[in-house]
Amino acid sequence: MNHVLVLGGTSDATLICQQLEMAAVPYTLSVATEAGARLAQVRKGSVLCGRLDAGQLAELLASLRVNWLVDATHPYAQEISRNAWQACQQTGIAYSRYRRPSQLDCVSHPLLHKVANIEEACGIAGALGPRVLLTTGSKDLARWQAGLPGKTWLVRVLPVASVIAQCEQLGLGPENIFAMKGPFNAAFNQALYQFCSPDVVITKESGIQGGYLDKIVPALQAAIPCIVVTRPQESVPETQVLGGPEAFTRKLQDWLASPFNPQHSALSNRRTTV
Repeated sequence: MNHVLVLGGTSDATLICQQLEMAAVPYTLSVATEAGARLAQVRKGSVLCGRLDAGQLAELLASLRVNWLVDATHPYAQEISRNAWQACQQTGIAYSRYRRPSQLDCVSHPLLHKVANIEEACGIAGALGPRVLLTTGSKDLARWQAGLPGKTWLVRVLPVASVIAQCEQLGLGPENIFAMKGPFNAAFNQALYQFCSPDVVITKESGIQGGYLDKIVPALQAAIPCIVVTRPQESVPETQVLGGPEAFTRKLQDWLASPFNPQHSALSNRRTTV
């Protein structure tokens, strides 16, 4: 019988799980953090929580008898994608990397700066004003602070106790922390920018699922410079990438119809018997 392992505490992963449920395919969703587990919107699959290296993933694939791994982790989660690809190579399990559609080229503007990494972003932000609104999450807060010393940090992070504690350990107080779960629409972001008056907004190109355009457009309209850390290059072969919901649907249909698929074989045998 089929069993699919879906990686990712993202809205993409939720949609993939919903499609698997509609196709009556058993699955397990693996997320990295407790916050991801709480946010997971699945009805029939089980949810596992914890960061896994390639070896641990290989063991999990074997223990669950997985025959397809769908990597729907965040576009910036390179390490887990590398681990997942290596684990599938070791075990011979089918692998697919789901890549949410990009909106990076939708907007061009003199105040919109597209950079490849944190260091480039800090180089630009250093020449701007003192108030920096960071909407890239909590993972690299220490790196941002080290790259831009002396700035007033305004950080938008998940409203999770461990994340708030991390912010406090880095010296951020109530006046610096905006703890809330997005994505948010353009009107909400406009109001936030008016409230906290940032000199620069730093974000990632998270696509429509992450509210990318709703973040940058209100900032540019308010003449606030925006720095976008672009997505890293995929760490898996391009042939394994599914570029959006339609591509995943086609892959799922092809996978279910494959003669090597256990579920397909069972259905074929029943039709032959009748």
